[in-house]
Amino acid sequence: MQFFTQRRHFRDLSEQEVLALAISSEEDDARIYRSYAEMLRADYPDSARVFDAMAEEEDGHRQALIELHRARFGEVIPLVRREHVAGFYARRPVWLVKNLPLERIREQAEGMEADAERFYLEAAKRSTDAATRKLLGDLAAAEAGHQDTAEHLERAHLGEEARADEDRLAHRKFVLTWVQPGLAGLMDGSVSTLAPIFATAFATQDTWTTFLVGLAASVGAGISMGFTEAASDDGELSGRGSPMKRGIASGVMTTVGGLGHALPYLIPHFWTATILAWIIVFIELWAIAWIQNRYMETPFFRATLQVVLGGALVLAAGVLIGSG
Repeated sequence: MQFFTQRRHFRDLSEQEVLALAISSEEDDARIYRSYAEMLRADYPDSARVFDAMAEEEDGHRQALIELHRARFGEVIPLVRREHVAGFYARRPVWLVKNLPLERIREQAEGMEADAERFYLEAAKRSTDAATRKLLGDLAAAEAGHQDTAEHLERAHLGEEARADEDRLAHRKFVLTWVQPGLAGLMDGSVSTLAPIFATAFATQDTWTTFLVGLAASVGAGISMGFTEAASDDGELSGRGSPMKRGIASGVMTTVGGLGHALPYLIPHFWTATILAWIIVFIELWAIAWIQNRYMETPFFRATLQVVLGGALVLAAGVLIGSG
């Protein structure tokens, strides 16, 4: 199999190369933790201090590994990185983690330590050389110790009150950046397209024409809402987050809201398509009311009046206009 890949298999590495791989992995993990700390420092300073301390721990382990290498093999450390070894655990690029919520970043860090421990344990099981097996076992124990250290550091730097504050801030940013513009888009797409779609349906009795009108109304409303949301606020002062994210959330959900009751008109039979569209509208409106109550803390009765009753009136207006 070596013919098909340029990567070395772990079983083919010498003890020196295994030690070099551990050293480079500790360097990478320390760099990742420092990147996490910088990403979080402005909004979550307590969590940033946790990652700073974890990076220092990784530095200490790296230094201990270097001293061991110096004692056993000398000063020159071979360049062996995780991407050089087939089957070695990978790390997600920091730029992919940047947009994750705080809790997911914490889970990502926990997974980093757990992945390393599992790899070393499995590698130790497959090793037949006593010295290599001991080395891999020691590395697995070190990774397990890293997880315990991470929990200790979190308790030291991130108390219950600080963590609760950061969790509330993370939830607020999620709501302002994704839920609020997405909900506004879903409401606009679901309600504003009711009248033109059902007016066209009852005026023409043509399902294909109705679908085309619904498609045009949904896509046009999605583009309009997306650009409007993105241009309305840069998020710097309001704390609503990236305008690009808000624009995408608003535009996509507006289009989805309109397409929900336009797609049934791909069915050639008029009344079958119309009854199915009515059922979808009913589900859409109640789903919007639930989302308002769940994430925006709008009283359910008020959300019902705003969305369900308002949507029903728009639907009735479209039917009456089309029937006239």
